[in-house]
Amino acid sequence: MLALESIQPLVSHKEWEAFEKLGITTVQDVLEWFPKRYEDRRRFDAFPSQSGGDPVCLMGVVKDSVRKGFGGRTGVYEVQVEGSGDSVFGGSQITCRWFNMPFIAKVLAAGHEVVLYGKVKDVAGRLVIDHPEFEIVSECEDVSVHLQRIVPVYKLTSGLNQRRLREFVYQLIQQVEAKSLEESYSVDESYPRMEAYRDIHFPETMEAKDAARRRFALEEFFTIQLNVAWRRHHYRRQQGRVMGLKKTLLKQFYENLPFDLTGAQKRSIREIATDMVSPYPMNRMLQGDVGSGKTFVALCAALLAVESGAQVAMMAPTQILAEQHYLGFQKWLEPLGVNVGLCTGNRREGLDQAQIVVGTHALLFGEDVFTDLGLVIVDEQHKFGVDQRSQLIQQGVMPDVLVMTATPIPRTLTLTVYGDLDVSILDERPAGRGMLVSAMRVKPKVTDVTKFLKQQLEQGRQGYIVYPLVEESESLTAESAVVAYEKWVKRLSKYQVGLLHGKIKPEEKDRIMAEFRDGQLDVLVSTTVIEVGVDVPNANIMVINNAERFGLAQLHQLRGRIGRGEHKSYCILLTDGKSETGNQKLEVMVNTNDGFKIAEFDLKMRGPGDVLGTQQSGIGEIRFIEYLSDPTLIREAKSIADLLISNDPELKDHPDLRLVIDQASPKE
Repeated sequence: MLALESIQPLVSHKEWEAFEKLGITTVQDVLEWFPKRYEDRRRFDAFPSQSGGDPVCLMGVVKDSVRKGFGGRTGVYEVQVEGSGDSVFGGSQITCRWFNMPFIAKVLAAGHEVVLYGKVKDVAGRLVIDHPEFEIVSECEDVSVHLQRIVPVYKLTSGLNQRRLREFVYQLIQQVEAKSLEESYSVDESYPRMEAYRDIHFPETMEAKDAARRRFALEEFFTIQLNVAWRRHHYRRQQGRVMGLKKTLLKQFYENLPFDLTGAQKRSIREIATDMVSPYPMNRMLQGDVGSGKTFVALCAALLAVESGAQVAMMAPTQILAEQHYLGFQKWLEPLGVNVGLCTGNRREGLDQAQIVVGTHALLFGEDVFTDLGLVIVDEQHKFGVDQRSQLIQQGVMPDVLVMTATPIPRTLTLTVYGDLDVSILDERPAGRGMLVSAMRVKPKVTDVTKFLKQQLEQGRQGYIVYPLVEESESLTAESAVVAYEKWVKRLSKYQVGLLHGKIKPEEKDRIMAEFRDGQLDVLVSTTVIEVGVDVPNANIMVINNAERFGLAQLHQLRGRIGRGEHKSYCILLTDGKSETGNQKLEVMVNTNDGFKIAEFDLKMRGPGDVLGTQQSGIGEIRFIEYLSDPTLIREAKSIADLLISNDPELKDHPDLRLVIDQASPKE
């Protein structure tokens, strides 16, 4: 059928090579190459009178062109474009520039009628568009494809041009048989796929385009949810072990605590205990903001497993964090007679009698460590790949699994990526924590920042000074940690200042962090390596330089290093104030400490980003990321997938969908 046929006979050799680069080989692949944006060429924007604002789509005539300073491939090519003479915008002009692209002079010259798209800026009093997207309008234009309609604009590669690709897609849509595009299972019977293809490529209205995009987004998220539902269904059919019937150790631990657990901690412990008592293996994520007390919940889960006669593994991403957990577990559990061991790259302690083993990636290779692994706890789970988690899990026989993350994830992303996990959320801050104040400062005086730092240090506190770069960069104006460190040593000459960054050897890095934790260092000049760090309750001040260069989630993680003790804490966000987006981002940080609100805003600003960890979650790239913030569509996709799996768990009636699952599932 035409939809499955190769396009090679339909295109030139050069075009075929270009299509292959894009991974497009069949007619269906072409139809699935959706437009990146649209231009409403039923009307064009007026030629602008000032710079700024959104990109504009203009139609005009090239009146003049000039090449400046070309030597080889260097220089600039400029053209003056004037509004078409018969239009109401006639006489308006704008300058278009291309840098180091001499070939533009061969394709664009005076007299050409063009369509332009780009953002306008002011350069020495002239309105300019740098490197605009453009098309030359021919005299015998096919108006049904390129003009007087809503026109699709596609992502291209060398060897393909916009007009040719648009015409090719239009041609295929006219020829393809609707039957060849039929699915064994349709997410929307009322909106046939062929109709949706027409609407997404050549919509009659913007509303039709939006409807088609939503229809294909629903299809995409249905595929993701089908994978999640299948994994969840089949995982829960596995035979696990019953643990947690005895709770003597848990009660003793709770009675020995000098403080009360939060309501969210108690609720999460009950949810975990219910999972562990069931005959099916637990597969739960504990999601809590920085400093919300996830470790104590993990301790309780570990005690339920230990009293059931099973061993526990707790894996952390860094040695210093693993050692911190090890010391904390020893402190709280050894009085209960529970043996805790440590397994890292260069330390193996107490493993012979260990009921709980805390470690790093070294646990993946410790085949002699476990004899009866019943519970796997993974801290900062997004730092580990699917294969790594699986490797640890396989050292037991269907053990219960608890993964923990301090990265708040919006509910829609949780449903999308972690839908096969049960989720417990810690949304309360433990008592006894001091207030945390965040402030944005635009180009403050170094003397003022230094004075405030000294005031805190004089009270016996400790602080972090964070930089985005390790070393100086020719392409970036931001100061580096290495250069700044020498300056801070002089400014804070009465105090002990340390330097920490990713290029330092792991052993040295752990030593520096340990010195800061133990109070031997007063200030740590650092890059983002402290993002996942140790708990230093005495650290109450953080100065983040060039804060606009960091992502929101990263800023929130960094800020989580302070405010962990009883003292009032301060996070100072330094910026040059030039970036509007950067200022928006920092205002969010100033206005809330709620990680979930920050994550929601981050999602709206830039999509899922690193928060998702999609590559580790087995779902690859998401095309319709704008719908990740649409809970209605996510729930609709989940409902359709759950219904299908409940009626046909082996997908015998839909073998093509089973193939989709085989391709999307992570390799466990």
